[in-house]
Amino acid sequence: MGDVLSQSEIDSLLRALSDGELDVDEMKDAPEKPVKNYDFARPSKFSKEHLRTLEIIFEHYGRLLSTNLPVYLRKSIQVEVMSAEAVTYSEFSNALSNPVLLGVVDMEPLSGNIIIEVASNIGYASVDRMLGGSGNPLDKNRDFSEIELLIIERIVSVCVELLSEPWHNVLEIHPRLERIETNSQFAQFISPSEMIALVTLNLRLGDIEGLMNICLPFMTLEPVMDKLNTKYWYSSIKKDNEEEYTEAIQSLISRAPVPIKAHLGKSTVSIQDFTNLQIGDIIRLDTKVDTL
Repeated sequence: MGDVLSQSEIDSLLRALSDGELDVDEMKDAPEKPVKNYDFARPSKFSKEHLRTLEIIFEHYGRLLSTNLPVYLRKSIQVEVMSAEAVTYSEFSNALSNPVLLGVVDMEPLSGNIIIEVASNIGYASVDRMLGGSGNPLDKNRDFSEIELLIIERIVSVCVELLSEPWHNVLEIHPRLERIETNSQFAQFISPSEMIALVTLNLRLGDIEGLMNICLPFMTLEPVMDKLNTKYWYSSIKKDNEEEYTEAIQSLISRAPVPIKAHLGKSTVSIQDFTNLQIGDIIRLDTKVDTL
């Protein structure tokens, strides 16, 4: 009740206002300090800079997949980075539906593992290609046989080996495929509330499209988090390899839309000549050859 004024206090305030003893402008509320919501269940461990650097790393990785996998699958494959986001491990694992293809990867010298999830339809199509088929997926999902898993393990091992090159500007790693899991319950090797960086790639194998998700736990990347920024990454590239640095810059610039028009010249023709145009006809322009 301490905030309630008595009648005498109200009268005193009114008199002070009418006599000009109080300045109304000075009575304005002080500006509130900006307050941001903080979700303790989803602590912010990955900044936008971290995620952007991971995108750049896996864009390089995608180019390596596009170049190397066709050697084994005998079919062109296009790889595109779709997103890089920070989520909890439970959000990733709850979205999995059996049967899955999970490659558990050791990232020596980093402690802990990462997970590479490959869409089942890509797995079926890859097995079909390796066995001489056209690369068509199954009409409905089923468990993979032991022979199919051996074939898939060979393909995933190639994908794992290719990880070392994109990461060498951050850390010299020696990735190794530990095992393949087809049941998501057997891949619960970190806490469900642990934050992960989830990088999603879109794979197109002929007419077949599917996703590859790379799950990167914070506890695995923590020792190199200070190096996951574009400034450090590009400076490392320039120091180690000028040609690779130029390629990385060109990759970024190539995504910028640039409108281009080519104006060769003008000509005036009659409607009759225009309607009678045939393949092979020549239209004379008002531009000289030596000015092009």
